[in-house]
Amino acid sequence: MEQLIRIHPADNVAVAVSALKQGETVASAGKNIVVRQDIPAGHKMAIVPIAAGEDVIKYGFPIGQATVAVQPGEWMHTHNVKSKLGDLLEYRYEPQKAPAWQPAEDRVHTFQGYERRDGRVGIRNEVWIIPTVGCVNAIAREIEKRAQAFVGPHVDGIYAYSHPYGCSQLGDDLCYTQKFLAGLAHNPNAGGVLLLGLGCENNKMDAMRQMLTGVDEAGIKFLICQEAEDEVEEGVRLVRELAAHAAETKRTTQPLAKLCIGVKCGGSDGFSGLTANPLVGSVVNRVTAAGGTALLTEVPEMFGAETLLMNRCRNEAVFRKTVRLINGFKTYFQKHGEKINENPSPGNKAGGITTLEDKSLGCVQKGGIAPVEDVLLYGEPVKEKGLSLLQAPGNDLVSSNALAASGAQMVLFTTGRGTPFSCPVPTLKIASNSRLASFKADWIDFNAGRLLSGESMEALSEEFLQFILNVASGTCHTKSEALDKHELAIFKDGVTL
Repeated sequence: MEQLIRIHPADNVAVAVSALKQGETVASAGKNIVVRQDIPAGHKMAIVPIAAGEDVIKYGFPIGQATVAVQPGEWMHTHNVKSKLGDLLEYRYEPQKAPAWQPAEDRVHTFQGYERRDGRVGIRNEVWIIPTVGCVNAIAREIEKRAQAFVGPHVDGIYAYSHPYGCSQLGDDLCYTQKFLAGLAHNPNAGGVLLLGLGCENNKMDAMRQMLTGVDEAGIKFLICQEAEDEVEEGVRLVRELAAHAAETKRTTQPLAKLCIGVKCGGSDGFSGLTANPLVGSVVNRVTAAGGTALLTEVPEMFGAETLLMNRCRNEAVFRKTVRLINGFKTYFQKHGEKINENPSPGNKAGGITTLEDKSLGCVQKGGIAPVEDVLLYGEPVKEKGLSLLQAPGNDLVSSNALAASGAQMVLFTTGRGTPFSCPVPTLKIASNSRLASFKADWIDFNAGRLLSGESMEALSEEFLQFILNVASGTCHTKSEALDKHELAIFKDGVTL
């Protein structure tokens, strides 16, 4: 196994595959280099002299500037590297710089899914109880508890979700909540939905009804608790009807083109951009090439790598939407007096990620090299096949829930440090390193760290895709599906009355 990985020929740093000790000699770029300081696994080492103020290059792109002159063998991290990110930027559309894209039809890979009346396909057939306001969370849970008898061979589960919003919200903040809840209710994994309201909240049921116009009427029910004498009994009755409706749909063979995956990373480390994120990107390439759909979010973690996505935009109209997406989120930071580069997190830094550019260049690899077909606002349903960008923050829970609300049937979640959380759709955890996969085997579904041991991307990608299809078919489940997935995380940007 290599001791150092130089990702791109232009890089002036390399990543330590295992911890390096001061004084030992390692090989990189055809040279033997003496390690000048202890360097943790996943962290970067200079492999050529770097002057103060010179760009630090990783993935073939700048991840920041050296704050002091360094010599080969020195540890490159937050103590001697700073971000270059700052104000809003002007961008040019340069599609000639995009990687070559040659999609190939895939008729080999299929999965067993639940086809809905509008042609979309779910990978679970569940009944969801969704509150319009946090005041009725306890009622929703009680209905769920009493309705468990309706789970059967063709109804995979009945779940009540909780959140604290829907009242005392104004303007865009309320709109975010409404769009999110409507989008979630329209997710194809829901074979039936009970929308549960109180009756006096800002988020009025009539508004939610209008936002759900056109959905399968037999698959959605509405209940206002203040208008029912026994809201729990009435809720259980409605869920019984929804479960019976859902049970009419059985799994059938579906092509890869019917898959819609959301991609997300969290608790990243220095290996995430070498293993887990490229592995997910390889699957995104295969799914989108076959006519399927992928959603890439975490806008702040595109900063520093956004031009890679912009050059892949299908046309200038999509490019302009991407520019608005990036600069809009930067403006959001500035409006609240925050620095645009206020990232990575302490856990990211401990794992070897130094600057936001360092993180972003690794993060965007989850999107593969497929053209960017569309840009979605928060809560907006996916409309185009292929890769779409989605407006949402980097927060693990908020962004994963946003992917579900825009139509993702599952979330592929890469991590270098591990996390047990789940969201309403199956959330598949991919470890960037083998130590994590072994140590947290009850959290991790797939080990991308095997790439560091010499396994080929092609072989592991095929194995990973087959595992995803097994999850989609219900023949296996993600580790997080055994945990609690009742809490919704909704993006909030406004005052509370």
